Amino acid sequence: MSSWHEMGPFTVFDLETTGMSPVRDRIVEIGAVRVETNGTLSYFETLVNPAIPIPLQVSRVHGIDNGMVADAPRFKDAAYAFLDFIKGSKLVAHNARFDLAFLQESLARNALPLWKGGAYDSIVLLRKAYPGLTSYSLQSLRKELGLGLDIDEARPHRAGYDAELTMEAFGMAMKRLYAM
Repeated sequence: MSSWHEMGPFTVFDLETTGMSPVRDRIVEIGAVRVETNGTLSYFETLVNPAIPIPLQVSRVHGIDNGMVADAPRFKDAAYAFLDFIKGSKLVAHNARFDLAFLQESLARNALPLWKGGAYDSIVLLRKAYPGLTSYSLQSLRKELGLGLDIDEARPHRAGYDAELTMEAFGMAMKRLYAM
């Protein structure tokens, strides 16, 4: 095997939400980067109408407000497209427990099939590949590892942007772990 992506395909995904509770809160954006076994990338990004108000303090974090999601698809409709996009791949997320909990809770709430494949947590892999960093937050990794140099920084902390940073960090960790 000559490259880490040959173990894939992998879909690196990120969610933006109305808060921290998968039970009480809702998804407002889904972003993903799919890495095929040949290294080809494809992208998925959609806003989601959560059908509940987005708290102002949360909007300040991700920049998504109620007006932006007013005409967006509801989760059930967005989920069909997302499930089709991730089909046959291995999921990856930065702090996978959070994103996977929101995804599974939202799928269950909408009577859709749960994701059975679990998800790799890029933080776990990054800690193994780059032990001793002061922080493993995406913004810290962006500075320490030089992530996102080719990505438009005008949309930080949005799902698509964070998925791209996570994909880059995951790839770096996988290359380093492969070399060990």
